[in-house]
Amino acid sequence: MTPFTLDPDMPVDEIMRRWPATLRVMIRHRMLCIGCPAAPFHTVAVAAAAHTLDEAVLSGELLTAMRSQPPAEIRSASEDLEPGNPDGQAPSG
Repeated sequence: MTPFTLDPDMPVDEIMRRWPATLRVMIRHRMLCIGCPAAPFHTVAVAAAAHTLDEAVLSGELLTAMRSQPPAEIRSASEDLEPGNPDGQAPSG
């Protein structure tokens, strides 16, 4: 699925996981979102504000990067934090 708009509720961690091309945008803006423990909870708006970036510009650049490649098949970070699975390991069995 190629996104036509940026979901304002999608955390930046999920954006980076699904569309790895967005990592270049984060790096170019010297954003600390890559590997940040708050990334699963921060939206683009929050991340832009935290890094004093124009949200519209950042959103546009992320969307361009997202459109440049199909999304990766990933599990969201929140799926790794299921009750009874504190280390994020896939259930065995």
